[in-house]
Amino acid sequence: MTTRVKSGGISDEAVTSAKIADNSIAISDISGGSNLLQGRNRIINGAMEIAQRGTSAVTATGSYPVDRFPVFYSMDGAVSVQQDSSAPAGFINSTKFTTTTADTSLSASQYVLFQQKIEGTNIADLAWGTASAKTVTLSFWVRSSLTGTFSGSLVNSGFNRSYPFTYSISAADTWEQKTITIAGDTTGTWLTTNGIGIRISWSLGVGSNFQGTANTWAGAEYYGTSSETPVIGTLNATWYITGVQLEVGSVATSFERRHYGQELALCQRYTYIVRGNASTNPIAALGWWDNSTSARVTVSFPVVMRDDPAIIYSSLSDVNALQVNINWNSISAITATTETSRYSGSLTATSTGGTTGQVTALRVVDSGYIGFSAEL
Repeated sequence: MTTRVKSGGISDEAVTSAKIADNSIAISDISGGSNLLQGRNRIINGAMEIAQRGTSAVTATGSYPVDRFPVFYSMDGAVSVQQDSSAPAGFINSTKFTTTTADTSLSASQYVLFQQKIEGTNIADLAWGTASAKTVTLSFWVRSSLTGTFSGSLVNSGFNRSYPFTYSISAADTWEQKTITIAGDTTGTWLTTNGIGIRISWSLGVGSNFQGTANTWAGAEYYGTSSETPVIGTLNATWYITGVQLEVGSVATSFERRHYGQELALCQRYTYIVRGNASTNPIAALGWWDNSTSARVTVSFPVVMRDDPAIIYSSLSDVNALQVNINWNSISAITATTETSRYSGSLTATSTGGTTGQVTALRVVDSGYIGFSAEL
């Protein structure tokens, strides 16, 4: 017996009574395949398109060249990391690493990592840490001026479970897609709260303390393997990445594309920023003067943030307070008040010339920014 459905959806041959009975209809049975399955990619901003903090190169550990992807390091060299327009077909952006000062001999405890921390609520269905742990597949596009074996890892919130993996780059300066299938961890603790569920890292070089055996779960904090080619070890070496996807199953499906606005909103759960530019000095918040030297302003967030956020800004010189006589004066200090929550921000700005009870505003000038961070 054959069950018919609308033409162009599921083929008559694909869906039978037997398949319906035992729930064995596969994604491959559906016209359009995996593109119909939304939310399968647990990575946010995998196409490296959102960069709320700006597109200038970052050099400090803990910095974000693009949203949701920080660079962390402890080393004697230096790197420059930024959003880049080089990308494989179907993508418009990547993140580019450049070694600006080589470290040819990392000590045992040194490392250079590109990373995304996935919120536990977004991986709860994986059931890691139980006998029902699901297999996942990590896929991404990568390009480097170096060839050889490279590595990365998955690490839990407690730094006591990890899975190092390797991948090969066979041609210099050429985009290649990589796929790594990982059997879910049946032990260990994997948070399913709004804390860190999984750390996914790509190694640009790690010392021996962080090197483990590839393709094996370990009760340790490993970020790579001893066989890797360290990008940090070669002056002017480059490494690019984009199209990152982590999904349930043992097969890599096509990259899940979300509308730009959807991707931005997902990023704003972790960071919300108001940025100026050369021609526009946007208003970031409105409020009133508590007294002549202190203004209280508030801002509503476009989405509910992951947790109560901290205020972030490029520089105090990039933020001005509006005086009652319509002059903009500089701010000497700005702090978040206890009313700041996941839903809205409340700030106290220290300035001069205010009139108690009068309306005020906070604006961002030049290419500066002010915002809130609830990053993992």
